[in-house]
Amino acid sequence: MANNRRIAVMSAGLAVAMLGLGYASVPLYRLFCQVTGYGGTPMRASEGQAGQVRAVAGRTMSVRFDANVDAGMPWRFQPEANTQTVQIGQRTLAIYAAQNLSDRAITGAASFNVAPAEAARYFTKVQCFCFNQQTLRPHETVRMPVTYYVDPAILNDPDLKGVEQITLSYTFHVVPDAAAKGA
Repeated sequence: MANNRRIAVMSAGLAVAMLGLGYASVPLYRLFCQVTGYGGTPMRASEGQAGQVRAVAGRTMSVRFDANVDAGMPWRFQPEANTQTVQIGQRTLAIYAAQNLSDRAITGAASFNVAPAEAARYFTKVQCFCFNQQTLRPHETVRMPVTYYVDPAILNDPDLKGVEQITLSYTFHVVPDAAAKGA
């Protein structure tokens, strides 16, 4: 009888632990992707970290900007420039514009990735609209900056020797809770 109780308690503890891991898996995976650049997730740097990176004279990279919105999201979203040629290691500013085409306020959140995925660990965002939800009033247009740099360490990666262009892609999604509240 005591043996059965001990097995039941251990099984219940294991079930609770698995449930906890299930809830923690999404934030842990997101953190893993941000730290490693896995799956095309760009790296993040603080202003202090970005200030320590030095530009590499004569070495450039083309950066292409892509913008999308989920089906059913009444926003127009696009980069102000489709490409930039940047000096590797130099902090650069890109601007995206979003316009709410509807008659109600809509809150959106941007997901993002970098292609080729192997380059994500070298594409570092310092400031980005994608770190926060964006609420646009009816017919409002906003300009949204992204400050980034391409880490000079990319030059030492043999798998990326032939890469001449990196694509930064965003997709805006409606934030369901905000939409339900009429934010």
